[in-house]
Amino acid sequence: MIDAGLSRKEIFERMAAIGEKPEDLTAVVISHEHSDHVSGLIPVLRKLQVPVYMSRLTAPTIAWGEFTPKLETFQAGERICIGDLEIDTFTIPHDAVDPVAFCIRAGGVKVAVVTDLGYMPDSIRFHLRGTDLLLLESNHDLEMLKVGPYPWSIKQRVMGRRGHLSNDIVSDFILDAMDSSVSTLVLGHLSEHNNHPEIARISAFQALRHRCLSTRLIVAQPGQRSEAFVY
Repeated sequence: MIDAGLSRKEIFERMAAIGEKPEDLTAVVISHEHSDHVSGLIPVLRKLQVPVYMSRLTAPTIAWGEFTPKLETFQAGERICIGDLEIDTFTIPHDAVDPVAFCIRAGGVKVAVVTDLGYMPDSIRFHLRGTDLLLLESNHDLEMLKVGPYPWSIKQRVMGRRGHLSNDIVSDFILDAMDSSVSTLVLGHLSEHNNHPEIARISAFQALRHRCLSTRLIVAQPGQRSEAFVY
């Protein structure tokens, strides 16, 4: 499981909804320490007693308290292996201590999970080559963010190079650099206040159509469980 930002109850219910038993979980992998990615981590680990993988710089930022996790640390950029999964970790530009994204390979399939980044440097575009399923952040619509309820300091953070991807940046990536190998593109981490699923979908769809790509486009809506993707 990648990240644990929901409650333990919600995580377990979502696993059950796709036919997965919590007790069959073998590990949790963490991208960074922000609460929307780790708020359910310790309750899950307490219940299941499985190892948790995170970067060696991220680990000290977690408020473990009296709990002692089965901790496995890695250096950002390192490949880790969990069962038959090969997971490449790579640094992303975000305002966390040592944020990473992941490319997971198994059975000839490559899945990438890339959220919480302010822009798309060439290094990330390189890692995403040959991806079959890509979960990519499409956090905000720039105009909605500018007129939205956030204080200006937060708006600047979100728009900054260590903030979050806008729909426009995602569209530009699709037009300029997304590999045609991507058969399914899932837009995720949408802001509830500064984006709308249909705005994100239209922006990405127009870019896909311009490239004449037949990529399946899915928008993961905030607070809702998406479908399961099976390869």
